[in-house]
Amino acid sequence: MRNAEDTRTKLLETAVELLSTRSYHDIGVSDVCKHAGVTKGAFYHHFDSKAALFATAARHHWEKGKDELRAIFSPENSPVEQLNLYIDLVCDKQKRNAVPGESEVCVCPIFAAGSQVGPEDVEIQQCSQELADEQIKYLASMIRGLKGEGMLDEDGDVTTLSRLVFQYVHGLLTYGKVFNDMDTVRSDLREGICRILNLQCKFR
Repeated sequence: MRNAEDTRTKLLETAVELLSTRSYHDIGVSDVCKHAGVTKGAFYHHFDSKAALFATAARHHWEKGKDELRAIFSPENSPVEQLNLYIDLVCDKQKRNAVPGESEVCVCPIFAAGSQVGPEDVEIQQCSQELADEQIKYLASMIRGLKGEGMLDEDGDVTTLSRLVFQYVHGLLTYGKVFNDMDTVRSDLREGICRILNLQCKFR
């Protein structure tokens, strides 16, 4: 029998797993409970609503992956090394999360959920926005470093460039999922980011 903390963690991880294969609106509390192997009573002991679960699950998922980002964007790595490591991370995550024979490319479940809800689902939207902003801040630190070392051909605004890179990466993953084509994602990822940043050719 699970203790309360184990039950809560199982609900959080189940929520993210379900979001990886289904849309937010297609998942009900009953589905979560069934897949997690818990009762509805246990669910409502920890969360007031489906939205509260998924917002908490998104943050839980983000916190679990933050160490990878901290390691990549550490000052110990040069800006170019950070860029290369970030591109490798995006591709490696696809290998980890791909479903053999079904889907070669997986979109981020957190941002997918944020795009599926309407203005009435404020909790989910706000959570997706907050976590997007956090990732954009990591990208901004890298781009600021590239700019500071004179590696960009144009003097672009760091905030705008970091947002564009974030948008491009997640848009490319959506394209890859629709066409189930990881090869295109892999080949276009570096090319697209370098073009957005106007990274000098010798550093690409």
